[in-house]
Amino acid sequence: MIRMIRGTVIARGKSSLVIDVGGAAGGLGLKVAVPEPAAVAAHINAPITLHTYLQVREDALNLYGFLSEDELSLFELLLGVSGVGAKLALSALSTLSPDAFRLALANQEPALIARVPGIGKRTAEKIVLELKDKVEPAGDLAGLVAATDADGEVIDALLVLGYSVVEAQRAVQRIPKDVEGVEERLRLALSQFNP
Repeated sequence: MIRMIRGTVIARGKSSLVIDVGGAAGGLGLKVAVPEPAAVAAHINAPITLHTYLQVREDALNLYGFLSEDELSLFELLLGVSGVGAKLALSALSTLSPDAFRLALANQEPALIARVPGIGKRTAEKIVLELKDKVEPAGDLAGLVAATDADGEVIDALLVLGYSVVEAQRAVQRIPKDVEGVEERLRLALSQFNP
């Protein structure tokens, strides 16, 4: 099984990268499906290391890559939930950061997971039920816990305004933790889209 690749980014899509792993000789480019934040962070002709999961199917070999082993382990846990396939698990990690995902599980908040495109209320409840005891909160999530309700309202407002879930999540994550109030947090989030 391919568990890690290291190479140079030669092409980038919305949620995929093509990595040249052939070195100086070139000749081998692997297309790897990645969470959207990883695709956005990657730069053409820059080196990259991805922790990978190889899905072997009757009609295809699909390679999924992640910037951290943490993301990879969450991806594999999600695949263990009935009704969650690789595309849905990748969508979950494109929408929610690993810390936000852990927070939703720790607080048993399926509504946060249901914000992921393609995951409905029942699937989100099933994910929380099956994974809440398998995933331990990493680090200090106190700041995330305090901001969840306000941030949820900000994300919902940004979605209504036409921004994608990924854009809304990124904007909310950049807001300083000491800013309080939904209106002020929304104003700061919107200011990031109009530099």
